[in-house]
Amino acid sequence: MSKVLIVSDSHGLTEELQLIKDTHGTDIDLMVHCGDSELMKDDPAIQGFLTVRGNCDYEAGYPNETTADAGGKKFFITHGHHYSVKSTLMNLHYRAKEVGADVVCFGHSHLLGAEEVDGILFLNPGSLRLPRRRLEKTYVILDLQEKDIVLKVFDLENGELKELSKKFTLSK
Repeated sequence: MSKVLIVSDSHGLTEELQLIKDTHGTDIDLMVHCGDSELMKDDPAIQGFLTVRGNCDYEAGYPNETTADAGGKKFFITHGHHYSVKSTLMNLHYRAKEVGADVVCFGHSHLLGAEEVDGILFLNPGSLRLPRRRLEKTYVILDLQEKDIVLKVFDLENGELKELSKKFTLSK
């Protein structure tokens, strides 16, 4: 069993990232930032996060995409702007298949969402600074169990949004 914390599109926030780390850090095996942190790699607030470069990031040290393993699942992480995620998941789906991903983490659209396609979980944790189509400033924790993935959605100000939590059983 493993837990993965996923954030995106924090656009310069530092105290909020630190608060999330302080709140969940000891219980988390992997922390992911899906880009547009707008922070330099050595900023203390981003330390501990596996981070990719977003379209608003000027830090050249972040990769455009990366992979990680946690809880027996392969994660593919990208911001999403190179894959046109605001209009389709198809490009991201092809790339996920190429790298053999079980879970795809991305941002860019600032829209919270999770969807399973062909046994792959596509996950956008929303935005910590500028959420779209909702008021909550969201991030996600995945509880990777033997056969299931339990998704828990958190609001920066109000904690877990239990009505948005969901269990996925990946079919591959």
